[in-house]
Parts: sequence; structure tokens; C-alpha cells
Amino acid sequence: MRLSIFPLPGAILFPGLQLPLHIFEERYRAMTSDALARDRRIALIQPLRGGDRSPLYSVGCIGKIGEVEALDDGRYNLILEGESRFRLLHELDVATPFRQVEGEPIVDARDAYLSSVERAGFEQEARRFADIQGYSVDWDSVERLDDEALINGVSQIAPFDVAAKQALLEADNLSERCELLIQLMQFFALRDGGDDKVTLQ
Repeated sequence: MRLSIFPLPGAILFPGLQLPLHIFEERYRAMTSDALARDRRIALIQPLRGGDRSPLYSVGCIGKIGEVEALDDGRYNLILEGESRFRLLHELDVATPFRQVEGEPIVDARDAYLSSVERAGFEQEARRFADIQGYSVDWDSVERLDDEALINGVSQIAPFDVAAKQALLEADNLSERCELLIQLMQFFALRDGGDDKVTLQ
């Protein structure tokens, strides 16, 4: 499928989650206008390095524009809602100011869940991680989240670097993503709660 892409450094979107975006560059205003006139879909994917034509990571997330505020000067504030992961096949040669690719949606298992042991292990490590970082967490609300919302939610907001979050996005299933999250939290804890983001290097 043809996808208009937003290669935004440092921004990762997971299926089932939302990401607020402020669109101000001319090319991405054009992309947003085009998406609103068609199917409201924009694909978020990470560039491998800086620069307008940077190569891209192989996996991103297709998002659908939910709430949108069109400002008088042409900028947009919008909420992008994650729908599904996709695999980049190749970039298209297009005349639009924004980049477009051919992508293949990745069909993730519906109603994916963790075993009770996996869930308990994750929550134990998450509590330890939150304590070390001094985060205030409403654990009653956390316990009410389903497994997918919990694991994807933490993957999206945790203070890890882009390579780490990309690895989480590329994990084949929820169990693998959960295990990688636990490893990242343990690694982060070993750094004595330093302010630097966790890296996979």
C-alpha cells in the first residue's frame, strides 16, 4: 500500500496509542491536507540519521488522524492514532513535497495477551524501575490495563533512546516486547538512575 510518511526523529507511535503532533513545516502541512482529503492516514517512521533524504528504519506505524485543529496560519495540531505496524518495502518516486513509500501492513495477533507469570514479572520490574526513577504511578489504574495497552504504552513513553524504542516496535509479538522492556528497565536501573536516555549501543 502507498503511504505518506512523516520521518520524525525521536517520535515513535505504537498501535492502539495516540501521539499529539504540531505540524508546521510546509511539506508536512501539505501531507496533512492530503491525508485529510483522502483517508486521514499518515505513516510515522524513524529516519536512520539526520537530513531530508535520510534512509529509514524498516518498520513504522500507520496512524489515523483523529482530533485535528487547523490554525489560521496553515499549521495543524492533531492527534495521530496508531492503527498497525508496517514494513517498508521501498520508497516511491513522487512529485509531492512529502515522501511516500510502498509499505506492507504487519498483521499482529488480535487480543494478544501475556501469561500470568509474564505480567507479574513485568509489573514487578516496572515498580522497581518507577521507584528508582522517582516516578509517581497510579498502580491501580495500571493493573486495570489490558496487556497490550500496558506493554505498548510503556514502550512509547519510557525514557529510552530511539534505537531502543525502534527495537521495541520491531518486536515480533507482545511477549518479546515485554521481555525486551524488562531488559531495558533492568539496564537503565544499573546506570544508577542517570538522566541520560538508555541506549542499545
